[in-house]
Amino acid sequence: MSFDRAALARAIAAHGTVVRVVVAGVLGSAPREAGAAMLVWAEGQEGTVGGGALEFAAAARAREVLARGGPECVDRVPLGPNLGQCCGGAVILLSELWTAARLATLGHGAVAARPLPGQGGEMPLPVSRVLARARAEGVAPWPGILQGWMVEPVTAAEREVWVWGAGHVGRALVAVLAPLPGVRITWVDTDAARFPEDLPEGVAQRIAADPATLVAEAPAQAEHLILTFSHALDLALCHGLLGHGFASAGLIGSATKWARFRSRLAALGHTEAQIARISCPIGEPAFGKHPQAIAVGVAAGMLAGRVAPARKREREG
Repeated sequence: MSFDRAALARAIAAHGTVVRVVVAGVLGSAPREAGAAMLVWAEGQEGTVGGGALEFAAAARAREVLARGGPECVDRVPLGPNLGQCCGGAVILLSELWTAARLATLGHGAVAARPLPGQGGEMPLPVSRVLARARAEGVAPWPGILQGWMVEPVTAAEREVWVWGAGHVGRALVAVLAPLPGVRITWVDTDAARFPEDLPEGVAQRIAADPATLVAEAPAQAEHLILTFSHALDLALCHGLLGHGFASAGLIGSATKWARFRSRLAALGHTEAQIARISCPIGEPAFGKHPQAIAVGVAAGMLAGRVAPARKREREG
């Protein structure tokens, strides 16, 4: 889990001052891991720290902090004795008030480090080391408390996903994939009218009469899902991607469609090994062909880590 700066900024812009509640530590069994967070404002909230009763109590506590304008707090919450939950452990919850001005002071680095409420003074040396390693080596810390400071990796796009096509399956895929942490989506089609009126947060819309011309703009390590309204366009995208490079590429279609595509791509000069890098069909066939079922299968494959390696992460302390 990580500090989602963009989501916090959007919440502040929409609702004013927001309380961010983050699981700063876990002792024993708990519903969520360290770094899980939710944002709370007067009339609503988003995200989850899990646990039902835990989340209800945490949201109530956050609204108290919000109504008083502070003080911010660090609470150790035993889940069984205090809340009657089956989990036998405890969590440490950090509730912080965030405004646009405070968020600006955090900077734009890869690590969000700040003192706990009531803590002051200079940044401890272990925290300085965490920041230095993040800058120099790209090593993201585990979220948690380190010598009186809360340290969290900042959410970054670890996976670039390009979705080619805004039909039923494309819409289902974007709806399922967009909320996943560390995923940045570029969504491509030929006409603005093919997209829904409201795009999910963080999704970049691209419109091109010939979408294949945009292949050159995709990062070499992007993951591609090809599901346009046109077999000719699907083929052009496969051809373009094979010449451009990619981390993975999936094509929607039947065995018959893929057999024809393999033949045509071979005629265009691609080797059998190159063509085999494209997966067809996408998703999990056992789930069925409903758009949402296809989307769930694709998301499950991504979460299983079959494509992109996990970002390096290291504990400190």
